[in-house]
Amino acid sequence: MPGVARRTVTVIRGAAATTALWLVVGGAPPATAAGVPDVVRPDDRRLAYEGHWGRTAEAATTVNSGSRLRFRFTGSEVHALFDVSSITVPAQIHVSVDGGPKRVHAVDRGDLEITAEGRGPHTVELSVKDVFSRADRWTPPLETGVVLTGLRGHIVGQQAVHQRQFAFYGDSITQGVMALCDQNTSDCADGTTAYPTLVADALHASLTQVGFGRQGVLRTGNGGVPAASDAYGWNHAGSRAPSDRRADVIVVNQGTNDAASAPAEFRTAYRAYLDTLRTAAPRARVLALRPFDGTHAADIAAVVGELADPRVEFVDTTGWLSVTDGDFNGTVHPSAQGHRKVADRLTALISKEPHPHDHLP
Repeated sequence: MPGVARRTVTVIRGAAATTALWLVVGGAPPATAAGVPDVVRPDDRRLAYEGHWGRTAEAATTVNSGSRLRFRFTGSEVHALFDVSSITVPAQIHVSVDGGPKRVHAVDRGDLEITAEGRGPHTVELSVKDVFSRADRWTPPLETGVVLTGLRGHIVGQQAVHQRQFAFYGDSITQGVMALCDQNTSDCADGTTAYPTLVADALHASLTQVGFGRQGVLRTGNGGVPAASDAYGWNHAGSRAPSDRRADVIVVNQGTNDAASAPAEFRTAYRAYLDTLRTAAPRARVLALRPFDGTHAADIAAVVGELADPRVEFVDTTGWLSVTDGDFNGTVHPSAQGHRKVADRLTALISKEPHPHDHLP
């Protein structure tokens, strides 16, 4: 291609690494979808995803609060295109341009216009605020979720960023349910104010944030979501998730919703879940949190002790949060203040890793 310099770089997307062809010269025409000029397909390599997104040429789909997309464009506007044909409960997203304020949008239309001042290039971060946990978000056609079908505008390349990779797996707490107020609604939920996002941003890490309301290691989640072991490795039904093989840190916050399970049954299931994570991520540091309400705390500590794996740690969260100090909305879900306290603790703990391990070749 005349006038175009090329070089191969590694782009980290969520927990997966792929090789991308970087177009160095400006003004290269964006890819097209269905023959429509200036429409960039959702699998275009200039789009940087974090979290669990099922990606094809037709759509990039996520059902997880906290998932992110970054891209750059020139001009004064760009349009994010969505498929909302099956959506009955629209997800909410934050959109920030050039590091500016996050603006909340409901994904309830097929075309969202994003504007900026000047010709750019501009940087956009689209982060998923909430995917309502009580609507079907597992088996397509989805009733809720973000289904991006492309971008219309002049999309340009962005520098590849090599970051540590963190993955957080849990229930509605990890999802950020009721972080903003005490109702179980999308307005009150915000995955971007939950501790996974705060920790990843504090340590400049790539983020995978997977939280499903009501889910446990034995209990199925709301919205048709399977129990944790069965859901692991999937974006949603029929869509494989990126591998955690190169994850540096995995944080597990499960057990709160398994209160009805007997200790022996829970221990067996929890150990199987940790074994699944270790198989998927052979060198990750795995932090097994004591649920904030203490459910199955002794069982989790016992399982971690039995594993005798120096890179699997029980994290005793006793005293981290207080109902009387405003750290919860209700008695189970941390408030934004509570999430900040948890994030500060985890950030300090993860920062104590003296020598981050080398990735597998």
